Amino acid sequence: MPIALSHYPQPGTYDELIDERLQPRPAARALFDYLNRLGIDELQARRASVDAAIQAMGITFTVYSDAGNIDRSWPLDIVPRTMSSREWTRIDAGLKQRLTALNLFIDDLYNAQKIVRDGVFPREVLAGSKNFRDQCRGMTPRFGVWAHVCGTDLVRDKDGTVYVLEDNLRVPSGVSYMLENRQLMKRLFPELFKASDILPVDDYPTRLFDTLAALSPRQANERPVVAVLTPGIFNSAYFEHSYLAQKMGAVLVEGRDLLVREDDCVYMKTISGLRRVDVVYRRIDDDFLDPEAFRPDSMLGVPGLLRAWRAGKVGVANAPGAGVADDKVVYTFVPQIIKYYLDQEPILPNVPSWMCMKPDDCAYVLDHLDELVVKPANESGGYGMLIGPRASSEERAQFADLIRANPRNYMAQPTLAISTAPTLIGDVLVPRHLDLRPFVLQSDRLHATTGGLTRVALRAGSLVVNSSQGGGSKDTWIVNDEGPAGAAERVPAGRTVLQSQTEAA
Repeated sequence: MPIALSHYPQPGTYDELIDERLQPRPAARALFDYLNRLGIDELQARRASVDAAIQAMGITFTVYSDAGNIDRSWPLDIVPRTMSSREWTRIDAGLKQRLTALNLFIDDLYNAQKIVRDGVFPREVLAGSKNFRDQCRGMTPRFGVWAHVCGTDLVRDKDGTVYVLEDNLRVPSGVSYMLENRQLMKRLFPELFKASDILPVDDYPTRLFDTLAALSPRQANERPVVAVLTPGIFNSAYFEHSYLAQKMGAVLVEGRDLLVREDDCVYMKTISGLRRVDVVYRRIDDDFLDPEAFRPDSMLGVPGLLRAWRAGKVGVANAPGAGVADDKVVYTFVPQIIKYYLDQEPILPNVPSWMCMKPDDCAYVLDHLDELVVKPANESGGYGMLIGPRASSEERAQFADLIRANPRNYMAQPTLAISTAPTLIGDVLVPRHLDLRPFVLQSDRLHATTGGLTRVALRAGSLVVNSSQGGGSKDTWIVNDEGPAGAAERVPAGRTVLQSQTEAA
C-alpha cells in the first residue's frame, strides 16, 4: 500500500487521517480504503496529471525573492485532508462567533471606544497599533461590518484540540486555490466524490458577490457594479484577483482605471465613457489605497476613494481601517472581546500566548526563546517570526534584542505539535504538518466555507506551511455524517448575530 504506516504513529502528534491504532478516522474511511487499493504508480500518474493541468491552466503564485521567474505553479498534494461534518458544525459556529465579535470591536474602536473606557482592552495597545486609521474615526459602514472577508487560520494540537492561530482581516488570500483544488480533485477522483457525501465549496463566488452586492449604496433592482481592485500583475495574489473577478462577473481594475469626481462617486473609465462603480473589493493594503488619505506617493490606489466611502457613495470591502483587529497582539484579547460584546464564551480557543509588552510575560519569553514561537504584530506569510526550537543561538540573541527594543510589537506562543496528514513525497505517503484557513463572509448575512484551504509543509519536520516558503496545499473534505438535516442547519438564513447586537446597542 502507498501509505507508509512505518512512519505512524508519530509520538505526540495527531494525524488527520490515521489514528493511533493505525486505523482510518471515520471521516477518512472511504479515502483510506480507496488509497489502499491504488498502487504507487497510479498515484504518481494522477499527480503528474494534476501538475500538468495546473501548469496548463496557469494556476500560479508569486515569490518576490526569486531572482529569476517569480511565478510558480501552485503546489497541490493529491491526498485530501478529511474532517467530519459533526466536528465542523462546532468550528463553523466558532468562526461566525469570532467574526461577529471582531466586527463589533472594530466599529467600537472607531466610534465610542467603550471597550477601552471599560478597561477590557488596554489603551496602550490601541495607541501602538500600526493599523488604526484616524481617517476612519466616526464612520460606521453598512450593517456595522468592517471586515467582510476573513481568513482564519486554524491548527490542531496533539490532543486533538482545534485552536485559532490568527485572524486575517485586511486582504486575506487563498480562497481561489481552495476552489481550484476542489475542481482538480473532482476530476482526479470522480469515483470517490460519487461514493462520498463531501460538502461543497463551489458556491463561494456567488456568496462573495452577494456579500459585496449588499454593500451597494444604490439599492435599486439592477445588478450593482462590483470592481475588484488589484495592485496589478506583479502582486503575489494576482491570479486570485483575476479569478474571483471572472467567477463573480465583476470587473478587474487597477487604481488608474477608477476616479472619484466632485459628486464623491467612484467611476470606472471605459471605452464608452465613465461608468459608476457601486462596490470596490479592494486587494490593496490601506497605506496604498488612497493617496489623498494615506501614502501620498502611492501609484496603486484611487485618489478620493476614502472620501467616497465616508460619503456613503461606494461600498468598500474590506473597509479601510479593518486591519486594527488584524494584529497578533490584539489576537490575544479576542476571548475577552467575544465575552464583552456577545456575553458568550469563545467556542474556538486561542493558542495560549504571552504578550511581550507585559514585563512578566516578556521576561518569560526572553528566558524561553528556545521553546517558543515569537511573532511580530503585523507581519504575515510566515515572515519575521522566530521558531525557537529550530533557531540558532545567534538568531535567538538577535530576536531578543528586537523584543527588548519594541516589546509591544511581539507576542509568543508555545511550539505546538500541529497535526499531520499523509502527503505524497516521492513514491510514498508520509506525514507532513498542516493548518487550515476557512473563509468567513459577512455583510447582511454570515457564511463560512465548509472547510477551507489546507496548507501543508512539504519539508520533513517543518512547521512552516506558507507557499512562499516551500509549502503546498490540499483539498479539504468535510464529510457529511449528519444527513441532509444536519447539512441544512449549517446554511445561515435571516438575521445575523451582528444585526441583533447592533440594533440592541
